[in-house]
This record gives sequence, C-alpha cells and structure tokens, in this order.
Amino acid sequence: MALRLVSDFDLRKDVLPWLRAQRATSAAAGAGGGGPGVLENNYESLRILNVERNGNIIYTYKDKKGNVFFGLYDCQTRQNEHLYTFEKDLHVVSCSVNSERTLLAVSLVHSTKEGRKNELQPGSKCLTLLVEIHPVNNVKVLKAVDSYIWVQFLYPNVESHPLPENHLLLISEEKYIEKFHIQAIQEDGNRVVIKDSGHLPRERVAEEFVWAQWDMSEQRLYYIDLKKSRSILKCIQFSANEKFNLMFEAPLDITLSDSGFKLVNFGCDDLQDQENLSKHLTLCVFTNHTGSLCVCYGPKFDSWEKITYSVFYFHKGHSKTFTVALGSVDSQLTKGLTFLNLDYYVAVYLPGHFFHLLNIQHPDLICHSLFLTGNSEVVDMLPHSPLQSLSGSLVLDWCSGKLYRALLNQSYLLQFLWNTPLDCEKMAVLHCVLSCGGDPRVLEAKIIQWISENISACHSFDLIQEFIIASSYWSICPETSNMDKLLPYSSVLTWKTEIPGITLVTEEIALPFMKVHSFKGYWEKLNSNLEYVKYSKPHLHYNNSMVRREWHSLISEEKAGRRRSMVYVRNILDNAAKVISNLGARNLEPRLTHLFQEEDIHQRLLMGLMVSELKDHLLRHLQGVEKKKIEQMVLDYVSKLVGFDFLFPILLPPPYRPPPSISGRASAAEFTVFHIMTRILEATKSLFLPLPPGFHTLHTILGVHCLPLHNLLRYIDSGVLLLTETAVTRLMKDLDNTEKNERLKFSIIVRLPPLIGEKICRLWDHPMSSNIISRNHVKRLLQDYKGKPPSSVIDKSSFSVEFLPLNYFIEILTDIESSHQALYTFEGHDNVDAKFVEEAALKHTMMLLGL
Repeated sequence: MALRLVSDFDLRKDVLPWLRAQRATSAAAGAGGGGPGVLENNYESLRILNVERNGNIIYTYKDKKGNVFFGLYDCQTRQNEHLYTFEKDLHVVSCSVNSERTLLAVSLVHSTKEGRKNELQPGSKCLTLLVEIHPVNNVKVLKAVDSYIWVQFLYPNVESHPLPENHLLLISEEKYIEKFHIQAIQEDGNRVVIKDSGHLPRERVAEEFVWAQWDMSEQRLYYIDLKKSRSILKCIQFSANEKFNLMFEAPLDITLSDSGFKLVNFGCDDLQDQENLSKHLTLCVFTNHTGSLCVCYGPKFDSWEKITYSVFYFHKGHSKTFTVALGSVDSQLTKGLTFLNLDYYVAVYLPGHFFHLLNIQHPDLICHSLFLTGNSEVVDMLPHSPLQSLSGSLVLDWCSGKLYRALLNQSYLLQFLWNTPLDCEKMAVLHCVLSCGGDPRVLEAKIIQWISENISACHSFDLIQEFIIASSYWSICPETSNMDKLLPYSSVLTWKTEIPGITLVTEEIALPFMKVHSFKGYWEKLNSNLEYVKYSKPHLHYNNSMVRREWHSLISEEKAGRRRSMVYVRNILDNAAKVISNLGARNLEPRLTHLFQEEDIHQRLLMGLMVSELKDHLLRHLQGVEKKKIEQMVLDYVSKLVGFDFLFPILLPPPYRPPPSISGRASAAEFTVFHIMTRILEATKSLFLPLPPGFHTLHTILGVHCLPLHNLLRYIDSGVLLLTETAVTRLMKDLDNTEKNERLKFSIIVRLPPLIGEKICRLWDHPMSSNIISRNHVKRLLQDYKGKPPSSVIDKSSFSVEFLPLNYFIEILTDIESSHQALYTFEGHDNVDAKFVEEAALKHTMMLLGL
C-alpha cells in the first residue's frame, strides 16, 4: 500500500508476555500486595493511556475485582515497568508520568452504573490525583470536581538536574487549562517526595476554549476560543525555562459550537464518542521542520453522497476545500475522516472509499498531490480502524493497541508509477517517490528505466524535464530551509486538467499574527514563510534567463572575434571544471569515463555561468548560511542537473547501452537509447541546461549508427545532432571507404567549421579529402595576393606539365610560398605545398573526365 505502517509498539506482543511472566512468578512465590502478579488473567481490559514525549507508553488494565494496574513500556530499552496499582473499581480518564518516573498524575471516575460519585471524594465524579511512585509514598488530590479532567506532564527540551521542578497541565471539561508547579525532593536515600504538597503553585494557561490539541514532540498547545462566534486558533509554546508564550493567533473560517468540547492527543480517551466519529468534526494541526503550518478540517457529515474537507495552508496564505463524490454508499459510514501527518505530506482518507496524499510544501497545483478512489486497491489496504496522528509521523491505533510509524511506501509507489495511466498520478507519485529518500542511484536507475519505457506515454508534461528538476530539488532542499522558495520544484507551472473524482476550491486566508518577536527554530522558519507571503515578494525561484542572455552574448562575441576579460572567462571555466570534477567523482564505467575529458567550450561556458548565477542568487536570498556551504550546494546542484543528462544512457540496463562500435547494424536497444538522448536534448534545450562532456559525441555516434543518411543530415542541419571533433574523428577512423561511407564522410565534412574540417580531412586518405585540403590552401594563399609577377628564379624544370595555365598558376603559388619563407603546416601532418596542390588538381581533373 502507499502508506507503510511500521510497528513501534504492540500491546499484545510487547506487554502481554511480560504480564503473564510476572503473574506466573507471583503465583509461584505466593505473593500478594499491589504488584502486577496479583492481577487475574483479564487482559481484554488492556489499553494504551498515553504516549509521552520520550516515546514511553503508559498502559492500564483491570483485574476481575476492578483493581486498576498502571504500567510503562520504555521504547529505548524495550522493557516494561510497573508504576502503580489502585485497588478500587475505577475508570481511567487520563494519565501521565514525569520524565524521571517519580510522579504519576492520573484522572479517575467511578466505573459503576449507579452514578458518577467517587467513594474517595464524595460529591465529585472525577478525581485527579498526584502519586509519588519512587518508591510508593503519598497520594495527593489535585482536583475533585464534577467534570472530567485530563492531565499531561511537560517534558523539558534539554537534559537538566535529575530532580527539576515538574510542570503538569490540567485540562478541564469546564474549558480552562491550568499549569501546576511541582517540586520534588529526595529524602532517605532514593525516597522522592513532593515539597510543600499542601500548596502547589498554579497558573492559568488558557480558558474559554472549545478545542485543544497537544503536540508532545514540540511541547506545544493549540487551542481554539470563540470570540464573537469567530474561531481563533492560538498556540502556546512551553520551554525548558519554565516559561510559556502565546506564539500566534490565526482566524479560522470554520463552524464550531460553543457548547462543544474536543481534545486531540491528550492520551487515548474513549469518553468523547469515539464510536461515532463520523458524527463529529475532525480538526488537526500539523507542522514540520520546514516551517509549515497546516490545519486540517473535516466538518460533520451532512450527506453520504459527498464529503468535504479543508486544509488551511497558513504558511502559503491560502486554503483548499476538497469535495469528493462517494456516489451510492451501501452501508452508512461509521468512521470519520482520518488526517495523518507524513512530514512533507498530509494523508486524508476515508476507509474503503478514498485516499488523498496532500503535498504541503507545494500545494498550489493539484497535480502534485495524489488522489486515489475506492477503485484502487490502496484504499482497501489501509486500516479501517480509527487512527490518531501523533507527533513525528507516529500513528496510534487505539482499538488494537498498536503504535505505528507512518511512512510513504517507496517500493509500492514505484510499482504504482509503472501501472498508472493518468498523467496527474504520474506527476504526484514521481514527487512522492523522490521525497522518500533512500539510495539515490538505485532509485534514479529505476525511475530512468520507467521513463525509457514510457517516454511518449505522458502528454501533459515532459517526463525528462520533470525528473531532472524534481530530482535536483529533492537532492538539495531537505538540507537547508527556504530552498523551496529559491529553487524550482517542478517544470510544470500551471495545471488546468481536472482530477477525476474530486473538485477543488482555493481561497486566500488571513495570515497568523505572531505575538512574539524573538524567533528560533521552527518559529523562525514559520515567520519567514509568513513574511514571504505577506509582502508579496517577487517570484524567487531560480531560472536560467540571465544565464541564457549572458551565454548568447559570450558566443556572439567569440564569433565576432571579440573577447571578454581573460579573468572573467577563466573564472567561468574554473566553475565548469569544478562541476566536471564532481561528475568525474561518480563511479562510472571505465569505458565511458573518458568522455568526461572531452573539451566542449560552449557547454563549459554554460556550466560555469550557471554556477556563477546560481551562487549569486542564493547568496542574495539565503540568510545565515556560510558562503562555503552555499558554494558547495551550488556545485552539487549543478552537478546533479548536468549529471542526470549523462546518467540516462549510463544507468539504463544492459540491453539499452550504446554500442562499443559504430559499424554494423543498429539494434532495437540502440534505437531506444538514441531516441531517449534526443528527448534529453529537447528537454535540456527548453530548460536551457548544460549538457555533460561527451553527450553530443555519444549522441552523434548513435545517430550515425541508427539513422539513414538523409535523416542523419536532416538531424545535423536542424541542430539536433552536433558534430563534435571527437565524434567526427572516430567516424573517419572507424568507417572504411565504401561508397555508402564515402557519401557519409563527405556530407559530414562539408558541414564542419573550416578549421575543424581541415583537421578532419587529414585523417581521411581519399582524393576528395585531398581536393578539399588543396582548395582551402589555395584560398588562403590567394586572399592576400596582390597580382605581382612570379619570380624569375623559379626552377621550371620541376614542372612536367605542359598545360600553360596550370604551370603559371603553380608558379604563382610557389612564389607566394617562397615569399612567406615558410610552408603552411597543419599540426601533426605533412606540409601542404604547391606540388601537392598540382597533383591534387590533376587527379581531380582526371576523375571529372573519367580517365
């Protein structure tokens, strides 16, 4: 399934064996008292009560007499510990233990049907106790009221003194939250007691609220109060220095009843109509390390034909309301919507009907989120029992007593990528897969193979462009905040195609008002996101427009014979050399590594310019990041962009690899690679991305191998195939002089720039090549000829031809060469002199006359 639930804890597997062992040991010893050994085999009452910040799990169960046993499972040591036993028939509302496991806070009600009165405290239905449990000492009554109370110890963010002052939150059904200050002291060795238990300082944290959510990992309290029938979301941050601050207020356009009361993540509570979840609204606040703030809202179901839910993306300044048509529902739903926090995504699903994976980093385009209906097997594979989303991607199934860590299932998503026919799902799943991490080379190889087999099956966007941009983005962005604003996430800027089965309405929302002015960690990132939205800053995503203009300017100046400052050009080429060095560091096949050494000045200029422009872009907008780190990030990013172009032919499985020789007949696999490389060229040209060294050479060789001559020349003339010196040199050396190959070689030579053409001609031992060399030689000699008569000192006996015009022409050439006192030479070859021109001219004349 798309969602992989990895079990962190299971009551039946992690607690039951220990309980049975304790009971057997106690029975064998004939023990009595308040330990777990006296409890009967009444394990059906076993249930989770709370999950603390350090991951420890508090659970409870009763014996046949109703005695209540409290235990703790340490997630680090995987060991169980008995905390306390109440020898009375009570129902546990809420429970929490401090980080030192010396104090237990518990809220209880009488469990008999006769009434809500508690025998220990007449006149009240709910008793909130503070118990000294290290060792078992005193029990202090904190509250004895006629309303329910929930308890939660605060956990400091830093390690401090073993016995610090403890802080306990009490959440009342009467819509107020108090914070108790409890100082514990050590007496008589290990005996821990509460100091001045008769008077515990307290302070009011919040009041008049109708909904509250606890974030155990970040120690935050979210709550909603109603002001003039308007829902206001507030957040309080608790810190290690005993202080708490109201961080922000944000208006919510939702309907909440003043008489309602709902708590989220304050332990596992079965008193709030858990059996009829679909009759109540669902509201959750989710954040992640990038500074996102999402509020997910599912109102009460008015109709079973369609379901509506909203997500408020406060870090983006808008909300999205989704409506899903369920059609005919055979049986009325008994379970409501489930929202799960998955770091970069939020999952919304209705068991058996639909699954919606919402991209919270880039929610603007609906195609970046994955929506699956009941027709997909993934919907039926998800748990049908209600799930509670805790901090850090933890998910609690309170019915079965299991705690999971929710992760995106990368292997399933890859399989889904191969099978889905919809472009919107291909887009969404591609980004989901890349966000999961893992070994990038293995993952990229699988995606490349998928693209190679489906390259023409996607009509709404370019698969190669999307892969290059998305992969490069995900390789850099998780490391540094604000990069999602500075680097492109997708090649698709607009999406107008509807997603089957769902409709969407997007609205602007009021931004949260930050109540403090000193930000650290998450709050700094959230404030940065809000500032970005608030002041409507221009689009900061990097693009290659500046690189495009500068590159064309450099090429134009080169053609016109003008040059920029040597220092400027050298810096650009040094940047390119660093990128190529990064590319060369990859463990590539030896037979392909030499292609990285190929000189391609134009591509190197483009590479170096991109490094320079991107570095300036990030230095302008990334605050608080070292310059060296930014420079390394830029090198890694550009290397990734360039490297992907080259990795396509390299990472393809063996049947698709390019041929070691250009002779012979092209295989189907070689046609496939050539087609893919052509599409890569189109994709990078549109995005104006540089190509790695050797790409054009490999592409041209494959083109010669795969295409008939007329198609090959058309590709060359249209600029699809670029004739590099390396590629043409290989052609001249590897191909023999058959009639077919002669036409090919001549057609290529006449399309080469003059300087490269003359070098290549020297490699081809053929009359046509000699003719081209002699023509070019004569052309250069005569460019400066002023019509002077030939010198009389010429030795005419060296000429055996009696054709006077040719004799006279040879005399002129010989005289020009003599006056220069040097023969025109070509590096690495014999001199070209008048005698060679004469022989070439005669041979060419004989060929024309058919002699």
